[in-house]
Amino acid sequence: MTYTPELMDLIKIVEATRPRRLSETYPSMSMEERDAVLQAFHPDYIQATMRPIRVGPNKGMRMPLELADVMEGRPLIQSGFDLSQPELETDILIIGGGGAGASAAIMATDGGAKVTLVTKLRFGDANTMMAQGGIQAADRAEDSPAIHYLDVIGGGHFTNYPDLVEALVLDAPLVIQWLENLGMMFDKNPDHSMMQEHGGGTSRKRMHSARDYSGAEIMRTLRDEVRNREDVTLIEFCVAVEVVLDEKGQACGAILKNLETEHLFYAKAKAVIISTGGSGRLHYQGFPTTNHYGATGDGLVMAYRAGARVDFLDTMQYHPTGAAYPEQILGQLVTEKVRGLGAQPVNIKGDQFVYPLEPRDVEAASFIRECADHKMGVTTNTGQPCVWLDTPMIDIIQGPGTIEKALPAMVRQYRRFDIDMVKLPILVYPTLHYQNGGVAIDAHCHTNIPGLFVAGEAAGGIHGRNRLMGNSLLDVTVFGRRAGTEAAGYIDSVTLGSPNLAHVEAWNKELDAAGIDGALQSPILLPKYTRPQ
Repeated sequence: MTYTPELMDLIKIVEATRPRRLSETYPSMSMEERDAVLQAFHPDYIQATMRPIRVGPNKGMRMPLELADVMEGRPLIQSGFDLSQPELETDILIIGGGGAGASAAIMATDGGAKVTLVTKLRFGDANTMMAQGGIQAADRAEDSPAIHYLDVIGGGHFTNYPDLVEALVLDAPLVIQWLENLGMMFDKNPDHSMMQEHGGGTSRKRMHSARDYSGAEIMRTLRDEVRNREDVTLIEFCVAVEVVLDEKGQACGAILKNLETEHLFYAKAKAVIISTGGSGRLHYQGFPTTNHYGATGDGLVMAYRAGARVDFLDTMQYHPTGAAYPEQILGQLVTEKVRGLGAQPVNIKGDQFVYPLEPRDVEAASFIRECADHKMGVTTNTGQPCVWLDTPMIDIIQGPGTIEKALPAMVRQYRRFDIDMVKLPILVYPTLHYQNGGVAIDAHCHTNIPGLFVAGEAAGGIHGRNRLMGNSLLDVTVFGRRAGTEAAGYIDSVTLGSPNLAHVEAWNKELDAAGIDGALQSPILLPKYTRPQ
């Protein structure tokens, strides 16, 4: 598939306006302008798509309709489930096999713990693998963790929890060194220094990368290290459906389900780390998503039902540049690195309509405004609204060959459909990308439930109401490492009581009292894409 004749005609307009755009500098928005476009066009601000949750420790908190339904679901098992004979015992049970879970496993074994890591799909099938642009860290002379801190706080609209941001930025240089020591291949300059670029909303170049498959390279590095650890037992195609507590309210394991045999069993542990990632496969407001197939919010459901508090679940990140054409890759990520290198967002008239590196929520809202309010978007033959991302500008500005060198995965993705992004612009529109909120944690990944730790995208508060590019790969490694270290220390002093599922019985009673019929069971484990018969 290539562009239709109608789209090729529109591309001529984009090409004709390049000389003018090369001589122009499009200004960044003021804070007042950013707030106005967010309030009017960002999906988080559409109140009709949110409702308060009716049960649990955060009763009354607003969240997307789709998430509220899943969070209020009936458990998949009942309180009478037999816990007398655990089929698996371990020091630390890690639920989720992405960057956070893998980092936690490495640090927990460094602390002397025996670890069992269970993952829904294959080890590494996670949003970490799909991240492209890079990982932030302030490790240059002209930068500092303090400046990084200010960027993160500003990008999150000053709602982030300061202690979590402090942990993020202080550990960042250490994480880069740790990953490189484990074998990660970062992009380097001829003098062997790290190549670093800008991300949206950042005041310094601090984006470390591995071409445009940075997440895959991080995941490869971590996965290889975990597989070489004798004290890690890895179980693939195995999901958790319920956290288990003892009579003292301490986490003491989980009910697991083998996805191949559908066998349910109790795994006993002295500590539990939830690193299950996000919930993009719930497709809030009908948006496509960049998320991997298993991203259905399982960790949120299990932690919340067990009594853990949650934060910021009324805010999701819609990445401004999701693929909009061809339809086969609708919603797939077009990394922010493309704009960082010089690609410009352009409307149907060939005009640049927004600064390319606004914070992601502002950029996404501007794309939506251009299509909906200004009526200057492009519409594909399937009815998809979108705008142009003028990728050939990269080679025009940076020099021939830059796109091929810096964005090889992206170039290959489009060439599969006979579209050469080196020579032709591509069509993009916002796509559901990241869960800004999650389970409430402190700076060492503790929740309000003793022995239950959360790291990565399943945790909330780090990014406030908007995450900047490159801070998610940083988040999963910083807090994954911290969770593993902290859990290894915690198990030395914990004494477990008798396991029980009293919270499951209490949950069902609370649902009954709220008049919730329980037609939906959760966690839903895998998205349902089949059409009703």
